[in-house]
Amino acid sequence: MEITGTAAPLVTQRLLLHPLTVAEAGRIVAQVPGPCDRWAQGYPTDGDVAGARGFLDGWVAHGDPGAFRAYEIRRREDGVAVGGIGFHGPPDGERFVTVGYGLIPDVRGRGYATEALRALLGLARAQGVAGAKGDADLGNVASQQVMEAVGMRYAGEDERVRYYRVEFTP
Repeated sequence: MEITGTAAPLVTQRLLLHPLTVAEAGRIVAQVPGPCDRWAQGYPTDGDVAGARGFLDGWVAHGDPGAFRAYEIRRREDGVAVGGIGFHGPPDGERFVTVGYGLIPDVRGRGYATEALRALLGLARAQGVAGAKGDADLGNVASQQVMEAVGMRYAGEDERVRYYRVEFTP
C-alpha cells in the first residue's frame, strides 16, 4: 500500500503540479523511475533530488505535510515531468512559507516556472499563510525574474543569494 498524503494536484493552463507521494520521492532520490513515471531527459536534477530528500525528511519528522509538500511539474500535454516545485516545510512562526523550484534546461524560458510558482503561491494564500519567501543565486537572473513576475519583491542579499518575499493581503 502506497502512502499518498492529503494534497490535491494543482492544474494550470499548461502544467500539472503533481503532489509527490513518499514512494515517488524515494524514486526521485534514487534517480530510478518506476514503471508509471514519465521523466523528461535530464530529470530529476540535483535540485529535484534535494527537494525530494527534504520532503522525505520532513515526512519522517512530522508526518504528512498536507499541501505544504513537494510537487512534480508535469506538462499537461503529455504528462512528462520536467521539474519540481514546492514548500520547504510548513509555515514558520510568522506564517510564511519558503518556496523553491527548478526546471530541466530543455524547457527553461517558456514561462513554466512563472506559471508553476503563481499556482503554488495561490495555494499558499488559500491555505491562510501570511506570505512566502524565496531566494535565487546572485547569477540566476532568470529565477529572480520569475519571482518578480509573480509579485515577490527583493528583500536583500548576501554574498551568495538574493532574497525575495511577498505578503498576502487578507
